[in-house]
Amino acid sequence: QVQLVESGGGWVQPGGSLRLDCAASGSILSTNTMGWFRQAPGKQRELVAAVTSGGRINYTASVEGRFTISRDLRKNTVYLQMNSLKPEDTAVYYCHFYQRLFYYWGQGTQVTVSS
Repeated sequence: QVQLVESGGGWVQPGGSLRLDCAASGSILSTNTMGWFRQAPGKQRELVAAVTSGGRINYTASVEGRFTISRDLRKNTVYLQMNSLKPEDTAVYYCHFYQRLFYYWGQGTQVTVSS
């Protein structure tokens, strides 16, 4: 089992920045993927960004150039730096952990971008 604890999120005006952190603990293997999904009201959950333990990074097109994902392997923590936030980034953001065909999810943290 893997447990995920998220922090960060909140409210910010358009153009602002926020950072999300997610720490994983439990039975963590050396090969895994951590990342963030988000779900806006009435929409499906979508991948925002992910990073493998080998350092491979993937972003959804709508956040390229604005969001940066990084991870600290020693701390089993993933970070999502979100800059130039837009109202359409408003959603519940979920930390995600994947290893050996098992998926784990954080409890979700609200990000609201509005003036």
